[in-house]
Amino acid sequence: MREAMMQAPVGDDVYGEDPTVNRLEAMAAEMLGKEAGLFVPSGTMANQVAILAHTERGDEVFIHRDSHAYYYEGGAAAMWSGITWNLLDGIEGTPSPEVLRQAIRPQNIHHPHPKLLSLENTHNRAGGAAIDLQRLDPVISQARSEGLSVHLDGARLFNAAVALGVTADQLADSFDSVSVCLSKGLGAPVGSLLLGTHPFIDRARIFRKWLGGGMRQAGILAAAAIYALTHHIDRLADDHARANHLARSLREMGFAVSQPSNPTNMVMVDLPIAADQAISQLKADQVLVGAMGPQRLRLVTHLDVDDDNIETALYGFGRLAQTLYA
Repeated sequence: MREAMMQAPVGDDVYGEDPTVNRLEAMAAEMLGKEAGLFVPSGTMANQVAILAHTERGDEVFIHRDSHAYYYEGGAAAMWSGITWNLLDGIEGTPSPEVLRQAIRPQNIHHPHPKLLSLENTHNRAGGAAIDLQRLDPVISQARSEGLSVHLDGARLFNAAVALGVTADQLADSFDSVSVCLSKGLGAPVGSLLLGTHPFIDRARIFRKWLGGGMRQAGILAAAAIYALTHHIDRLADDHARANHLARSLREMGFAVSQPSNPTNMVMVDLPIAADQAISQLKADQVLVGAMGPQRLRLVTHLDVDDDNIETALYGFGRLAQTLYA
C-alpha cells in the first residue's frame, strides 16, 4: 500500500485534476452500482455532506436513535444542515416499515417537511450487525411511498456484504446515496467515499468545499484506498472469524458477550464493573479496547489484528476474568 502511495500520479483534486482520485471515485462508483463518487477525508464528513445534499434547512430526517450520524457525529447536522432529527426504534438499529410510517406526520404548517431516511450497515451500536436485504427492502419501500430519499451510512458496507454472502452493490442498490469508509477493516490510512447520481455528487462536491474537505494532491491517499479496495475486501472474512473465536472464548471464561444475528468484526462484552476500570486493567496487559457504555466494552478485529493478537487479548481477558469471576 505504501509503495502504491509513493508511485501515485497526482494533481489538484479541488480542480478535478488528480488522476488517482478520479480513478478511485470511478472505481468505487462502479463497485457500488452508482453513477459517480466523491472522495472525502472522513466518514463523518461523508454522512454530513450527504445530509446537506439531500435536504434544505428545517427538513426532517428519520434515523434510528443509535445510528452513527446522530449518535457519534457531534451534532454536526444541526450545525451544518439545520435539519431536525426524528429518532426511530428498531431491532439491531433498523426501524420497521410500520415504525417509519407512524413517525411521518401529516404535512401542514405545524410539522417539518419529511425528506430523508438514513440507515446504517453494518450497524455499529448494534454490535456490528450486518443488515440483510430482507430487512432493508421493506423499510426502503415504505420510505419511497412516503416520498423520502434514502441514504446509507455504509462505513463498513463491505463487512456486511462479506458476512451476508452478497455483493456490496446489491446492498447499495436501493439507496439514493451511500457512504463507505476506506480505513477501518479495509486498512487505508485516511478517507471515505460518497456515491450517488451525477447531479447529487455535483451538489455534494460544493458542500465538501464548504466543510473544508477539498484536498489538493490527494492521490497519495486515493492510491491507498484503491489498494484497499483491490486487495482487502475478501480478507474481511478473516476478521469475522477472529471475532467469532474471540466471542466464543470470552463466553467460556464467563463473560457476558453479545453479538447480532449476522455478526461481523465486533464483539460486545457486558461487565459487572465500570468499563473504564476494565479498560485500565486490560491496557496493563497490552490489550486496547473501547467503551460502548458505562459497563460495556467494544472489541473490533481488523487488518492489524492477527491470530497472535487474539491470543494476547484472550490472555488479558483471562486475567480480568480471574478478578471478576473467581
